Amino acid sequence: MYCQLLDFLCDVFQTSEASNRGGAPSQEGEELVFTELLEPSLTSLKLVGVNAETVTNITSTEFPGHHPGEKHEWNLDFFRENFHVIIHQNDPLDASFSLVGIDASIANAFRRILIAEVPTLAIETVYFYNNTSIVQDEVLALRLGLIPLTGNREGLRWLQRFHKPTDENPEGTPIQDDNTVVLELDIACDFADDYDEKIKKGENDPKALYKNAHVYAKDLKYSAKGRQNEYFLGEENTIRPVNPDILLTKMRPGQAIKLEAHCMKSIGADHAKYSPVAPATYRLLPKIDITKPILGEDAKKFAKCFRKGVIGLQRVTEEEASVENSGYVGHAGEKKAVVKNAFIDTVSRECLRHPEFEGKVKLGRVRDHFIFSVESTGQFESDELFLESVKILKEKCATLRQDLANILR
Repeated sequence: MYCQLLDFLCDVFQTSEASNRGGAPSQEGEELVFTELLEPSLTSLKLVGVNAETVTNITSTEFPGHHPGEKHEWNLDFFRENFHVIIHQNDPLDASFSLVGIDASIANAFRRILIAEVPTLAIETVYFYNNTSIVQDEVLALRLGLIPLTGNREGLRWLQRFHKPTDENPEGTPIQDDNTVVLELDIACDFADDYDEKIKKGENDPKALYKNAHVYAKDLKYSAKGRQNEYFLGEENTIRPVNPDILLTKMRPGQAIKLEAHCMKSIGADHAKYSPVAPATYRLLPKIDITKPILGEDAKKFAKCFRKGVIGLQRVTEEEASVENSGYVGHAGEKKAVVKNAFIDTVSRECLRHPEFEGKVKLGRVRDHFIFSVESTGQFESDELFLESVKILKEKCATLRQDLANILR
């Protein structure tokens, strides 16, 4: 059943992504849309209260009978009806989306998988043949390992994980064309052909006076091995740095570097250089309720307590001023504070510090509305990474189910 849930979640995300590809929807007026997703009878139960000194209603109460009228037994059809995906931004390296109607444990599982369990390719071992630059071998190897790499997506998925020898597996994995990619760097610094003329003119830029004065990530050259030719041939498919202008070191005439870097596939749990995201986070949807009118100068001060665009100012209409006990009687034409876009609020609680707003505003967050922000390092697109995390969680569930079945035999 859990695998069915993940299949459904994956389908909904892909559908929402397809409908929003090509541009992010405007967030203007999203407060209304998100509020409508909350079931009116359970709205208060889905809100985490944010007070001046405390945070309330944070304990999970998802067990039968805790609140009258609630049902917590698992039902896939109920989940299908109440789960929503909203795409806010879908750029190749930066995606933002909301998952509405899931538990914090599931949302956090996706976040942790994105950071630590989606396999990526990175430089693991560096063999130095010559290094006369001022950067020591160990330091240069570390810098090389942190360079994000990219290439043909199909080929990157074809590559297998390399496993080092351990006590449990002394032999480890042999180096083969399906688990190791080779990058080479062979570069030397020399004087420019017109060095003397430039010196006479007073030139002092090393990049103009010398050849290869700066060594960049783009100087790493891919060396195809065996079956890798099927995937990584061509400028668009070859294994290369995501950012070609990353500076590795500086050299002067007479200095040279020659090395061979072996790139291997692993996960962020082994080393941070294998993490495909930088970073992957989520936050709960902010909720701002103005319970009593905030007018005039107080309204302007109230707006300054929030990020620009969260609170707007509108004039009190004659119709509003004519309603008894509304708080607007006699204030027609004055400016009042209204919630314009709570989505972008950081819930700083600044407004709760001022006595003039006491009892006039309630802050909170929606318990089951998770706003994800996934920034890719470049090997895969951000939306691909999230779908990959769903697949990995599904595989974990299938493994656990099989292990339980084996125990019960």
